[in-house]
Amino acid sequence: MLPMTELTLSPGVTLRVVQTKKFKTSLLAVTFVEPLTAEHAALHALLPKVLHRGTQTHPDMQALSAALDELYGGSIQPILRKKGEVQCIGFWGSFLDEAFLPAGTSILEEATALLGELVLAPAGERGTFVPAYVDSEKKNLIDQIRAQLNDKLQYAMARLRGQMCQGEAYGLDKLGTEAQANAITGEALYTRYREMLAQAPVYLYYCGSADPARVEVAFRAAFAGLPNGERRPVPQTQVVNSPAGPVRRFQDAMDVGQGKLILGFRTGGSFRSQESIARGLLFNAIYGGTTTSKLFLHVREKLSLCYFANSSLAQNKGILQVYSGVEFANFQKAEEEILAQLAACQKGEISQEEWEAARRSVMGSLRTTLDAQGRLEEYWLNRFVSGTDFPPEALAEEVDRVTLDQVVETAQKIQLDSIYTLRGKEG
Repeated sequence: MLPMTELTLSPGVTLRVVQTKKFKTSLLAVTFVEPLTAEHAALHALLPKVLHRGTQTHPDMQALSAALDELYGGSIQPILRKKGEVQCIGFWGSFLDEAFLPAGTSILEEATALLGELVLAPAGERGTFVPAYVDSEKKNLIDQIRAQLNDKLQYAMARLRGQMCQGEAYGLDKLGTEAQANAITGEALYTRYREMLAQAPVYLYYCGSADPARVEVAFRAAFAGLPNGERRPVPQTQVVNSPAGPVRRFQDAMDVGQGKLILGFRTGGSFRSQESIARGLLFNAIYGGTTTSKLFLHVREKLSLCYFANSSLAQNKGILQVYSGVEFANFQKAEEEILAQLAACQKGEISQEEWEAARRSVMGSLRTTLDAQGRLEEYWLNRFVSGTDFPPEALAEEVDRVTLDQVVETAQKIQLDSIYTLRGKEG
């Protein structure tokens, strides 16, 4: 088991250290955790990109790149994630682990200091960002928002979430809208930045060979400039247990050659505890989350109703999405069969082969988490947002204890809420 040490550096500032010599690199991350709101979504999406353009000591990307080169070619990237109805804003950095450097060489403190500098000492005059950086990254953000339309599957899934979750923050895009991005000024962005520094919970993370006590000292020094004071608690995601009424249908028509059929389900609650997550992962693997699932083997392979048919589970929000690519003529048949396979799960019509395949898939995925630093960091961020701290190994043990009857109980709570179709214009 990879040891994890959790430390509170100050109220609302948490550091988690995973000490291991398993990887050739060390991963460092800083994340500010904010509620996802229409008012701030685009501001939060723009902020890490502007901060990444330079610092007081390294005022442009060329100087920043030179500093990273000095640290054996390390990298630091801005990152924006949506976890339920929470926006996670920050950076993660990857540096050669000291266990693989010449004896006596240390870069942890310098790398952590650079991470802190990106957050706390942005380039620009006091009280402002560099206007050219704001304008440039604002244009890039608008281009990124527009480009979402090019990926028709992701667009369709976002449309389903937006329509199904009207009035819920989960329906918002983590990038905000083009209109919101257009309206951003340098002054508004800097004001939001200062508010975030002072009020948002801060999650710091390290994975590498260094001793936790040394990592704590390095992070305390690097982020000593964080404003002191009371921070908000970690935002909570609103969970709607069941549909508010009859199944709702939404559709768009575009110039596409392949239809998209997206079904949104309420799962009867969120998946945050160790036991509920284990049950949810196994159900999703049986239903549509793997190449041995019912949707893949029956709807896609056996009946050839879809080009693809998969399911994904939003654990914190308690929403299941089924997404598929469909010939326009097969919308109704595909929908009926997708629902029939859910009904089969709810009736316990799950073969021993399906059960064992799902268990192998989930256990394999958890093992992969332990072997990939990025996935491990994401796993621990999920635990922070959900207010839990069980390691992947404990979750794997829970998966091993789950019974088929418990998975059937999980399936029986799932109810269809909304259906979205993306059709061709002529259709």
